Amino acid sequence: MTHSHEHTINKGHSKAFAIGIGLNIAFVAVEIFYGLIANSSALLADAGHNASDVLSLIFAWTAVWLATIKPKGKYTYGLRKTTILVSILNALLLFGAVIFIGWDAIGKLNDPEPVAGTQVMIVAGIGVLINTMTALLFMKGQKDDLNIKGAFLHMAADVGVSLGVVIAGLLISLTGIQWIDPVMSFIIILVILWGTWRLFTDSIDLALDAVPKHIDLEKVRELLLSTNGIDDIHDLHIWAMSTTRVALTAHLIMPEGYDDNFISNLQEQLQDKFGIGHTTLQIENKKIEENCVTEC
Repeated sequence: MTHSHEHTINKGHSKAFAIGIGLNIAFVAVEIFYGLIANSSALLADAGHNASDVLSLIFAWTAVWLATIKPKGKYTYGLRKTTILVSILNALLLFGAVIFIGWDAIGKLNDPEPVAGTQVMIVAGIGVLINTMTALLFMKGQKDDLNIKGAFLHMAADVGVSLGVVIAGLLISLTGIQWIDPVMSFIIILVILWGTWRLFTDSIDLALDAVPKHIDLEKVRELLLSTNGIDDIHDLHIWAMSTTRVALTAHLIMPEGYDDNFISNLQEQLQDKFGIGHTTLQIENKKIEENCVTEC
């Protein structure tokens, strides 16, 4: 039985997390202050959304750090799985923010109050700049890490939300129609739910050891079966060890045996073509019985 191990986790996003957290904490304080002064439900909703983003960034950053801790004791795989658990927590935080935003907006819709449109525009405009800068910090890494993707989605959604609040402030200033403010809050809710549901379902899939979405199980099977010397395979399993690491185990039926380079070459192919960096391969010289009780 052979293995392929990689213990390095990308730490290059620490600076991005630090900058993003610092900028958003400052902006949340500004939004809450001016949201109360301007009596804007949309601005307070955006502040609540950004506050949940600050927590999500802190949790994601912590998970990335925990994933670097080497395996010890009963945690033989280390703490990499925390990155998946944090992705679920981030989604739940956003769902919680939706409830808070909706409750406030319903109150303002039933009892409209004067809103300072100009102040709303200025503060939300600052939010557009800050959230755009933060989103750009995570743009590259979000393709490879669900945690980074979660951070990117949070920030990208915030750009759209803040822009919507700017438009709401402008319309209120031009028309004097106060219900525009809570209506914009409901639009914010739809934006949050759209991005969060996908993050939540992807995270649940990984927590349940489903094959990661970017990997085609049948293509992996085809690669193994097309490899010279492999007559058959069984007990093929592919799952996520973390939001960045994918593992594979398989039993290979090889009646003629294999040479010294076979395993390393196959591991390289799995890494290059599918991004599977941790493999455990068991070589067998005869087929299992037809009435086997394990997956065949």
